[in-house]
Amino acid sequence: MTTESDILSQKLSRELQEQIVFGVICPGQKLPSQRQLSTRFNMSRATVREALQDLELKGLIETYHGGGSVCCNPLESYFETSLEGVGDNLDYQLQVMEIRAALEGEAAYYAALRATNEQLGKIGQEYHAMQERNSGNTTLAKAKADLRFHMMIAEASHNLLVISFSQLFYNSCFNAIYGVLDRTLKKFGRYPDGIRSQHTQIYQALLDRNPDLARKLAIEHIEYTRKQLEEVE
Repeated sequence: MTTESDILSQKLSRELQEQIVFGVICPGQKLPSQRQLSTRFNMSRATVREALQDLELKGLIETYHGGGSVCCNPLESYFETSLEGVGDNLDYQLQVMEIRAALEGEAAYYAALRATNEQLGKIGQEYHAMQERNSGNTTLAKAKADLRFHMMIAEASHNLLVISFSQLFYNSCFNAIYGVLDRTLKKFGRYPDGIRSQHTQIYQALLDRNPDLARKLAIEHIEYTRKQLEEVE
């Protein structure tokens, strides 16, 4: 027999599933505590626990004793490949840039459509901080800052697959992405002349809520960097 508690826990489970699917709760992000959920949805702690157990059984979250519940990356089990040692291979680096162009183009498109004002504000803060950090920073710091900017755009896409794949792709291919920047900086001694202005244009397209332009600029940004890489050799 279905009780009122069962109905409420199923309702909460569906609500949290929707938040995960639409990127309100991102992979790796902690869910609100049981106490917070209980207060927000006016439910007992026992009902909240049932909902979280349902999400855990579905593989959407992991719950740690004393550490709360964390949203899982649904693609992680399909991305178990070691790419160690190939990050400095030019052909591989070029392939990584091809994937980045497609991935970041879609992320920018949907971020322009779906980003909340709060997310745009945080992207803006990161954009301005990145511009200030570009001079005098190490190559490693610049690579991390660039990916942080693009990862924030991916999270603002509110597309679970874009967010999940971006996380895994950037982590797995970081050595290659770092290698691209390292090769380029060794040749030019600085960021190539167009990259800073391209970041500015992408950010402005997001603010203008122009998805087609945001996608176009994001793709052009990566293709420009890829061309610089090809000219290094």
